[in-house]
Amino acid sequence: QVQLVESGGGLVQPGGSLRLSCAASVSWFSSYLMGWYRQAPGKQRELVATISRLKNTNYADSVKGRFTISRDDAMKTVYLQMNSLQAEDTAVYYCYARLGGNEYWGQGTQVTVAS
Repeated sequence: QVQLVESGGGLVQPGGSLRLSCAASVSWFSSYLMGWYRQAPGKQRELVATISRLKNTNYADSVKGRFTISRDDAMKTVYLQMNSLQAEDTAVYYCYARLGGNEYWGQGTQVTVAS
């Protein structure tokens, strides 16, 4: 059973920063494509960033230059460093893992950007 546990969400002022973490209980973590998605109220879940097993990264246009995804395979953890946060970044952020045809999701962590 794969479990993904997110942490690091919270309330931050516009322009501030947060770092999300996702700890995975999974074998062969280094083989997984890992990522972050988010879902704002009334909107569909959308891709934020992904990182492959070779550490190639992909970002949504809306977060390029502000967010950085990284992974620590020894710790089985993926991170999302979020800088210059804006109100539009307010959402529940979900950790995602994929290996072959199998996909897994975390329970989500709330990020609220407000003054």
